[in-house]
Amino acid sequence: MAVRASATAEWHTMNILVLNVGSSSLKFQLVHTDTERLANNTDQRLARGIVERIGGEAIYSYRVDGSHPVRGVAMLRDHRAAVEHLLRWLTSAEGGAVIGSVGDIQAVGHRVVHGGERFQRSVLITPEVQRGIEDNIELAPLHNPANLHGIAAVRDVFGAAMPQVAVFDTAFHHTLPPHAYLYAIPYQLYRRYQVRRYGFHGTSHRYVAHRWRQVTGTGRDETNIITLHLGNGCSACAISGGDSMDTSMGFTPLEGLVMGSRSGDLDPALLEYVSTKEGLSMAEMEGMLNKQSGLLGISGLTTDMRELLQESEEHDDRRARLAIEVFCYRARKYIGSYLAAMGGARAVVFTGGIGENAVSIRQRICAGLEWMGLELDQRLNEEHTDGREGRISTEQSRLDAWVIPTDEELLIARDTFRVVTGAATRF
Repeated sequence: MAVRASATAEWHTMNILVLNVGSSSLKFQLVHTDTERLANNTDQRLARGIVERIGGEAIYSYRVDGSHPVRGVAMLRDHRAAVEHLLRWLTSAEGGAVIGSVGDIQAVGHRVVHGGERFQRSVLITPEVQRGIEDNIELAPLHNPANLHGIAAVRDVFGAAMPQVAVFDTAFHHTLPPHAYLYAIPYQLYRRYQVRRYGFHGTSHRYVAHRWRQVTGTGRDETNIITLHLGNGCSACAISGGDSMDTSMGFTPLEGLVMGSRSGDLDPALLEYVSTKEGLSMAEMEGMLNKQSGLLGISGLTTDMRELLQESEEHDDRRARLAIEVFCYRARKYIGSYLAAMGGARAVVFTGGIGENAVSIRQRICAGLEWMGLELDQRLNEEHTDGREGRISTEQSRLDAWVIPTDEELLIARDTFRVVTGAATRF
């Protein structure tokens, strides 16, 4: 199945396929946008879905926006087969014929996890860019190879003429100053191997900061906020003048806040101590810190905050309660440290699955910050769940608190439109 892409110069509107490719998964969203829609925040999401367990009997869930998901299984041997499968669905009656043909897709945007120091903005994927992504594989060995599989699959299916754009998780944080991104280790390790803080979740923090500017009518240069992306993966970001000036994730996504199964900050000396006591290799230690720690490690139950809250509230589970307390305490510490580093901020913005929906978690994180001027409005806090956006602090609060649902796929679509059309909008 090869599809020829047309030249893009004549297009005033675009259907953009956004792909987030994992080693055995593929998330997608189809977005319709143009210059006016992009400026007015009226981009149209046509369809979205996910394919999991690629490489055998895959499980898929597709949904046209406004309708119920369509779920099923299919034998999909690789990512190319997964792309072909979702395109057949998008053009089928079962998929509501969202598009008349695959030729109605004008560009593809890819989430690429690591751009290293080289890629500081979203770029059109060329052979040189692809080699650059390959060069960063050692910085993201679990993610960049999968992202490259997605790029190759699109090229195989659509042909080389289809414009593809790479949107990097790390790009938003390229504005970190050296005193924020350098570790206090021998400087030659940075010079030789680029050992430094890179930060992740950049598309989420960037989208939320832009959306906050829109809803508050704030200029980019006056955008001084702290964003908390709280989900299975968690990170905080200090945004000053619209730019990232510090972020909690570091050389890898393991550093920073407590997460679903990741430890976040810890004393590096404990690696040797625990590995010696437990007879674990460094690879096994890394696996433990990434997959068996965090909320799961403390509670011994689950990575799911909803389940922990239920166990804590309904069954008074001590370790579930402790996991929640550690999670909230770490987040509150980061807010305080970033307020000190920034000399104050205008708002704290919650996003991500936990940040957007967990009323009691937001309340616990903000508790004790009244002296900083943050006064949570209990009624507003309780009302803002299930995708509802808005302020949750009182009108008298000197430091506002907001809930803004993230939309990384939409940001990728918008960046793809800008790169392909040559629009130079600063976002």
